[in-house]
Amino acid sequence: MIHKTIREIAAAWKEYKRPYVKQSTMAAYVLILENHILPTFGEDNSLPEHSVQAFVLHKIESGLSTKSVKDILIVLKMVMKFGVKKEWMTYYEWDIKYPPNSENKVLDVLSVSNHRKILNHIQSHFTFMGLGIYISLSTGLRIGEICSLKWSDINVTDGILTVNRTIERIYIIEGVKKYTELVINTPKTKNSCREIPMNKELLGMLKPLKKVVNDDYYILTNDERPIEPRTYRNYYKRLMEKLDIPKLKYHGLRHSFATRCIEVGCDYKTVSVLLGHSNISTTLNLYVHPNMEQKKRCIDKVFKSLVK
Repeated sequence: MIHKTIREIAAAWKEYKRPYVKQSTMAAYVLILENHILPTFGEDNSLPEHSVQAFVLHKIESGLSTKSVKDILIVLKMVMKFGVKKEWMTYYEWDIKYPPNSENKVLDVLSVSNHRKILNHIQSHFTFMGLGIYISLSTGLRIGEICSLKWSDINVTDGILTVNRTIERIYIIEGVKKYTELVINTPKTKNSCREIPMNKELLGMLKPLKKVVNDDYYILTNDERPIEPRTYRNYYKRLMEKLDIPKLKYHGLRHSFATRCIEVGCDYKTVSVLLGHSNISTTLNLYVHPNMEQKKRCIDKVFKSLVK
């Protein structure tokens, strides 16, 4: 066996992987390698469990979330498996432990009154940029999906909105050259390409507009050029300040939509499909946390069915 360093293996793995993944995925892998993996493991030629465990604890102590650390380990494991396949290093099985209370944070979502307040404001002070926030709150679209939404994706006859692209600014590292690039792509998983029914209020706003707009234009700009997520995020922050809404990330609009769906009793599979999750467990883990009242109702239902 010819031992190679993790840096050498990672370089070969990148070239092997590049043809099979999206440009944005590759950019994310490279960023993880450059910022986290290579500074720690670059000159090593093995990845025993104790080294990886120490790395995990250090990253969490430095402020990274458990999810971010797990994403880093996914890339590290792919690099190791590639190295093992090429007979450049030894395979190690890891059983990584994470500190308690480092996950399962409560999601930040809008209150029902603030949810309604934003919708009402946008209806009475119409702008194309405001319309995007209205759509996100009514359909659960991600910011990249809303920024890349075109008028052609809106079918007012059937009342359906189609999601089939996303836009993001990716960070590209090519040797010493580092730059960013705006890319429009299909969403990250096939489930993210989806059709979402529009409610009556949203349809009422879109129907008259559809008669006069250019189908090839992006909705948020009503122009052939899209707005990029970072710029749109800034617009959203300013609007929330103006409306005196407590600070909430743009992604919180998606969480708010999903939470409302669960609150009114939508079945979890339907919510999962509307959000474009790749599997229902993502939806369950994020949004389904029954309170004591719901638990009691569940137990009562079971008992009633037994004593009929």
